[in-house]
Amino acid sequence: MSDAMRAVAHAPGAPLTLTELPRPAPGGGEILIRVRAAGVNRPDLIQRAGLYPPPPGAPDTLGLEVAGEVAAIGAGVARWKPGDRVCALLGGGGYAEYAMAHEGSVLPMPQTLSFTEAAALPETVFTVWANVFESGALKSGEAFLVHGGASGIGTTAIQMAHAAGATVYATAGDAEKTALCERLGARRAINYKTEDFEAVLKEAGGVDVILDMVGAPYLQKNLNILNDRGRLVYIAFLQGSKGEVDLMRIMLKRLAITGSTLRARPLAEKARLAREVEAHVWPWIAEGKLKPAIDSTFPLVDAEAAHARMQAGTHAGKIVLTL
Repeated sequence: MSDAMRAVAHAPGAPLTLTELPRPAPGGGEILIRVRAAGVNRPDLIQRAGLYPPPPGAPDTLGLEVAGEVAAIGAGVARWKPGDRVCALLGGGGYAEYAMAHEGSVLPMPQTLSFTEAAALPETVFTVWANVFESGALKSGEAFLVHGGASGIGTTAIQMAHAAGATVYATAGDAEKTALCERLGARRAINYKTEDFEAVLKEAGGVDVILDMVGAPYLQKNLNILNDRGRLVYIAFLQGSKGEVDLMRIMLKRLAITGSTLRARPLAEKARLAREVEAHVWPWIAEGKLKPAIDSTFPLVDAEAAHARMQAGTHAGKIVLTL
């Protein structure tokens, strides 16, 4: 291996460019991955704008998930060996030829998936498992709503909730995206530009768990459609983080509102999530119940174009960089 590698450089207000950086060497408990594909996520755009700094010790370069082969291992790593095909959740650094991962955040690459598909998994499945199934405690037979159903998170959440036996609803912004949501397992996908999701879901009998990325404009509507003991889980607030709420409705219906981020969690917590994901979600992949919906792929050199597509909001499914 060369001592250098290509990686994407970024600065607020500047185009993404390829640069050359030293290839990292794994320390204790770490593995070095030869990256074959890297997922593009909205937090990458936020970090690029200077608003989402990486956690302490993480690379400054972008990229939160990759798939590839193990290139080298650090001291104490027992499960992985060079040549293993893996996908991994990262603290950063995925937009590069090589990426460092903590061994606990690494998963075996599902045999049924390509590198491109596997790179679209870690950020989404960790997020959905932690928020929908742990914080939201979604159970078989319950009704689930995901806003932004055609996003990378949304398409994953629809499939995972459907695989778990829930009745799934989604919102999306056009007919093509609502059709995708229904193909993936949603009983009903609602075009939020032409329909009132609150009215539709009240008529359907309400929902038990909501995964929301929109934020303030949907807050009261979400509370209105939740059934007794319903759970509202926030993972983003793309249209605002502050809103008014009717506390009486929360009390009378015994609702729970929660939220979380993933990147800043301790390594031990990410390792625990990885074990849960491998135990519960990987079998769904093997059974054909979950497969990443890929919107588009771009070579690493065209990372700027990949970001432009995500920023435009026209994508449906995951955007992936390939190497």
